[in-house]
Amino acid sequence: MEAPPVTMMPVTGGTINMMEYLLQGSVLDQSLESLLHRLRGLCDNMEPETFLDHELVFLLKGQQASPFVLRARRSMDKSGMPWHLRYLGQPEIGDKNRHALVRNCVDIATSDNLTDFLVEMGFRMDHEFVAKGHVFRKGIMKIVVYKIFRILMPGNTDSIEPLSLSYLVELNVVAPAGQDVLSDDMRNFAEQLKPLVHLEKIDPKRLM
Repeated sequence: MEAPPVTMMPVTGGTINMMEYLLQGSVLDQSLESLLHRLRGLCDNMEPETFLDHELVFLLKGQQASPFVLRARRSMDKSGMPWHLRYLGQPEIGDKNRHALVRNCVDIATSDNLTDFLVEMGFRMDHEFVAKGHVFRKGIMKIVVYKIFRILMPGNTDSIEPLSLSYLVELNVVAPAGQDVLSDDMRNFAEQLKPLVHLEKIDPKRLM
């Protein structure tokens, strides 16, 4: 099973029971430096944060048509960081004129035995990958530019290869429900990144 599109939230903190407002796009490898240069000029942090994370996707199949999905993530380059457990809800149907995808987002820090706990609860690991990239910030907006790596030998994060010849780009805000005005601010920021990258409101259901 191929990994569905998910946002990269580097293991730097947790937000509980909030809504995620999201725009997504991609750039080819050869365009990466041009995009990073543009982001340095537009964002609050001229030098981006970097991250290298290992994510495992767990499924729990029940009577419902689609399995329940949880994501376990750990930082590979920052010692002492906790594991994170993340749940992403279904995109809200909402107003089609809303400029960003909106979905429930639960992100909590956990102990190191998270994966063992999920297995004991009946979850099965479906797939895993490594994500490496950069994080820029503009106010409450977060812009993440990252590449996904396939793990060639299960559990061995030293044996990886790029999944594609491009970088994923995501613009997101995590905020309480009802903050739809944020999607207007996100659209305005995304316009400043054209034509280097076109950030869009993408429904993950269409790509699975």
